Amino acid sequence: MSPPDEEEHAGFADAAGRAAFFPARTAARVWREQLEAAVDEVLSAPEIARVIDRALAGPLPEEFARSVVRHDVLQRVAAELASSGELERLLSEALASPRTRDLTDQILASDETKRALREIASSPEVREAIAKQTVGLADEVVGGFRSAAAGLDDRLWRALHRRERAGRSVYAGVATRAAALTTDVLVITFLHMAAVGIVSLVASLVGGLRPEWLVGALLAVGWFLIAAGYFVLFWSAAGVTPGMRLLRLRVRTAAGSHPGAGRSIVRLIGLVLSIIPMFIGFVPILFDQRRRGLADFMAATVIVYDGPSDGRAVKNARS
Repeated sequence: MSPPDEEEHAGFADAAGRAAFFPARTAARVWREQLEAAVDEVLSAPEIARVIDRALAGPLPEEFARSVVRHDVLQRVAAELASSGELERLLSEALASPRTRDLTDQILASDETKRALREIASSPEVREAIAKQTVGLADEVVGGFRSAAAGLDDRLWRALHRRERAGRSVYAGVATRAAALTTDVLVITFLHMAAVGIVSLVASLVGGLRPEWLVGALLAVGWFLIAAGYFVLFWSAAGVTPGMRLLRLRVRTAAGSHPGAGRSIVRLIGLVLSIIPMFIGFVPILFDQRRRGLADFMAATVIVYDGPSDGRAVKNARS
């Protein structure tokens, strides 16, 4: 420990030093206050305001902006904020602010935003883009289904005819024909339901139809008439039904054209006879070289794939 004399001497020295610097500190405080007051007075002078106004009206702001861009000041500031995490914190605080949510709600609820959204949704460009996406998706789905059905045709044929060389036949097999027929039956059923709805509406206005067996008979007869008109009309007019169009199939005669009305009626009778006994009339499709069923034999027609191979199909159908 230091002797008492030394401690007393050190304390006296400190007190003397503080007493010596007290006037200097007091003077500095007084001068700082006076200097700040003088600076405020100078900056608030009209002359300084005019100088600043002329500087801002001249090329100084553009030069400053070019200098900021030239030296990548903004990029450096943004990089520093991002690396330090300050930018993320500021964005999080801004997004979490109640004021931000209120402004967002006001913008979304404003008439201008609703009008802009309506104009965008109803614009021809948006409708065209949606139509293209929808058609493209539908084509992709139908194309995949069509390819799967045609592949199943070939696999069934190869499984039953192992000794024959493999290759894509121009004649439609049982899988694609069944898919096309199913599609046509669904369309016919829809048309029948629409017709039944109209008839029921008219019948309700006159008290309904009686007895019930008559209603059942009329429903059955109506379905058959719609189906008969459907197949005969499409076969004789275009050689394809909507279901066949979906699967890209076509009915051909030996001359390479679509059947007429008389041949279409004969083919319809053959189709009914093929379906009634447990679809036995479709069995020859699995073994005939031109994949013909009972309806094809009766009407002297074939069903071919309608597409790039259609020319070969016509040539082979004539032979």
